[in-house]
Amino acid sequence: MESKVEILIIGAGLAGLTAALHFLKSGFPVTLVEKNTYPHHKVCGEYLSNEVLPYLDWLDLNLSSLAPVAIHRFNFSTNDGQLLQIPLPLGGMGISRYSLDHYLFQEAIARGCQMIHDTVVDLSFEEDIFSLKLASQQLIKARIVIGAYGKRDGLDQKLSRHFIQKKSPWLAVKAHYEGPFPDDLVALHNFEGGYCGVSKVENNKINICYLVDYASFKKYKSIPEHRMQVLYQNPHLKKIFEEMSPLFDQPITIGQISFEKKSIVENHVLMIGDTAGLIHPFCGNGMAMAIHSAKLCASAVIDYLTSESSSRTQLERGYQRLWNQNFGSRITAGKVMSGILRKKQLTSKFMRILIKYPFLMSMMVKKTHGNPIMTDQV
Repeated sequence: MESKVEILIIGAGLAGLTAALHFLKSGFPVTLVEKNTYPHHKVCGEYLSNEVLPYLDWLDLNLSSLAPVAIHRFNFSTNDGQLLQIPLPLGGMGISRYSLDHYLFQEAIARGCQMIHDTVVDLSFEEDIFSLKLASQQLIKARIVIGAYGKRDGLDQKLSRHFIQKKSPWLAVKAHYEGPFPDDLVALHNFEGGYCGVSKVENNKINICYLVDYASFKKYKSIPEHRMQVLYQNPHLKKIFEEMSPLFDQPITIGQISFEKKSIVENHVLMIGDTAGLIHPFCGNGMAMAIHSAKLCASAVIDYLTSESSSRTQLERGYQRLWNQNFGSRITAGKVMSGILRKKQLTSKFMRILIKYPFLMSMMVKKTHGNPIMTDQV
């Protein structure tokens, strides 16, 4: 069976669902292909910067109905327990991907999005039209295809993306807990081989998500053993874990997380969210970037579809330019800061400077975050 659509988005995560809602608000029908069902948990820091609030308002989304936690403070500690505390310039909210993605999914369906639960197994582009083959053998022709399928997928192999050819050393571990932790705080605690984010989400749950170098992790037999032998070296993390009770039977994990540079456009597919590029979790801004990238891409596509003189080449170059303008320096800053934190001697010196001049940490946060997304730019 073959069907034809104008706009097709592969992946109904945060970026894909936001892009779909943008198209629907602007009067464009959209089809989403998603292999998973909702709700489900995802490995994520679950901190959303307030920079996206004006745009979410424009999309007529009411996140207050999900009871997110308002966050205004940031703590950072080194492996030996040195601690720095600063106010967050813009602030943000703690909200689980379990609740947020499900809410956006329901909104997209209610507003008329065509949802296909399937997997894209092949994709080609010829004579200005995409041909997609799904695991169910369904064939779809599309004029525009947007990739929003996450950090790593079999489709990256099909598209021969450069980053997928390299092994990545990073493993991420995430779980929800209950216990004592301030509502308005997001904390980042360094440990040997990685760093761990801690913050509240809705319903008084605490999200703990950490990134670790796999070479460091594989020396130990299990996640609990690695946590006790390595994370517990940071006294702040030791205290947090000892006071917490897990709400998951087992933590969820994701491996082969790549921070290599990715192509924003691949075989004419426009990439958004983590599919286009990752900022280090140290920066705590991945969710906001995913939402913002959806806005940039959807706006560029709408301009292309409504302009008689615009070409696909102009669309692709224009979107790449917008991506680099908005996220290029943030991703670079995140890589630099993450690199410093992975080196013991540099971290110690770095921390002494930050404790003496805490305004430098505020400047670093601003370097990896954007200004509020103005709705007159939508």
